[in-house]
Amino acid sequence: MMEKNSKIYVAGHHGLVGSAFIRWLSKNGYNNLITRTYEELDLIDQLKVTEFFAKEKPEYVILAAAKVGGIMANNTYPAQFIYDNLQIQNNIIHYSYINKVKKLLFLGSSCVYPKLSPQPIKEEYLLSGSLEPTNEPYAIAKITGIKMCQSYNRQYGTNFIAVMPTNLYGQNDNFGLVGSHVIPALIRKFHETKLVGANEVVAWGSGSPRREFLHVDDMVVGCIFLMNNFNPSKEQNDKGEIFFNLGTAQDNTIKELSEIIKNVVGFKGKITWDTAKPDGTPQKLLDLSKIHQLGWKHKIELTDGIKMTYQWYLNNYRN
Repeated sequence: MMEKNSKIYVAGHHGLVGSAFIRWLSKNGYNNLITRTYEELDLIDQLKVTEFFAKEKPEYVILAAAKVGGIMANNTYPAQFIYDNLQIQNNIIHYSYINKVKKLLFLGSSCVYPKLSPQPIKEEYLLSGSLEPTNEPYAIAKITGIKMCQSYNRQYGTNFIAVMPTNLYGQNDNFGLVGSHVIPALIRKFHETKLVGANEVVAWGSGSPRREFLHVDDMVVGCIFLMNNFNPSKEQNDKGEIFFNLGTAQDNTIKELSEIIKNVVGFKGKITWDTAKPDGTPQKLLDLSKIHQLGWKHKIELTDGIKMTYQWYLNNYRN
């Protein structure tokens, strides 16, 4: 159980996920948080990570640092996605063990599952089939992180756990048109098209894939719940049962999502689909039986979450 004065290191605190952890922990009275910017600590640099852990000695680690992006970014920079993510997680997981961290939470992704997994996707489907080619390097890195946590628990008796969130969105997201995920990209497209008075937005793919979306604030609550309530037994670890899916158990087509965002933004024009662009995995809906049995469920519904995200964009990002 993390105490209010526990020394907690949030790796990647400027990103969508890390910043949400900082907001929640600060709001709930956790007063001994450790953060470092990229300029202060390059997590790819093993020597600097070694020195950081030796000096700070965090009790708990939340590994939210990662190189992330949408289909275009994954397709364009596959070497960076696999190298950067492997280096970051190798360094943090290993030096958490060396410095006797009490507990570590590794943030994975639902893309670790096979492209054609049965739906909804259970945790046990990991490594049961081929991955989606457009994000395979990223997925392999994340799978390695899960197995690394399991292996360190097995060999060294550490308490390292992992979560596989579905597609995340919310405050402090990346709204760039090239490297972003679908919700922030569409929010920006609809907003900017509305501002210039144009009547058409071009969206990628066919719009037919189904996706599940979880607001990042809900994800944080789920992660803290697991940090305080789940410690894998030896049997669970040996079976690889150290990670949980996090999501809403609800999905929408990208076309349906686009209509929701269009209405929230107030864009009155039409949506055209560029079918020359890739769709990615046909469906990714997570089975949440394990986390629901423990007692956690999401609270923020998709339309409400998109309204919150658009308001944050208006207040913080558009200029």
